[in-house]
Amino acid sequence: MSHELIMCIVNTGFTDVVMDAARDKGARGGTVMHARGTANKEAEEFFHISVQPDKEVVMILVPSEIKDDVLHAIYQAAGLKTAGQGIAFAIPVTNVVGLSAAAPSTEQPAPQPEKTPDEKDPPQA
Repeated sequence: MSHELIMCIVNTGFTDVVMDAARDKGARGGTVMHARGTANKEAEEFFHISVQPDKEVVMILVPSEIKDDVLHAIYQAAGLKTAGQGIAFAIPVTNVVGLSAAAPSTEQPAPQPEKTPDEKDPPQA
């Protein structure tokens, strides 16, 4: 299964909005980092926004199959035309370790009876 890393940069305080939108589309979790914006006045005028210096970056690793749905949901909930003034993009990920397709099972395998010394293994074909 291939994965993508979605990165969303939003005004401070909007990470829950981003994560709620992402989870609604199948994302399992994310990581948040504090950041500072450095846009200049020309960028503010071009995009018709005012840049707040305090930002948060939300990183969400998702299967490639749901990337577009998650990006669209994040844009609707916290995009540039919202109070979150977020931008989001995805980066392909070539290798992933530490993830499983399903939640870990707590079920123990059934114990197998021990063979008695007079039992023999069946011949191998």
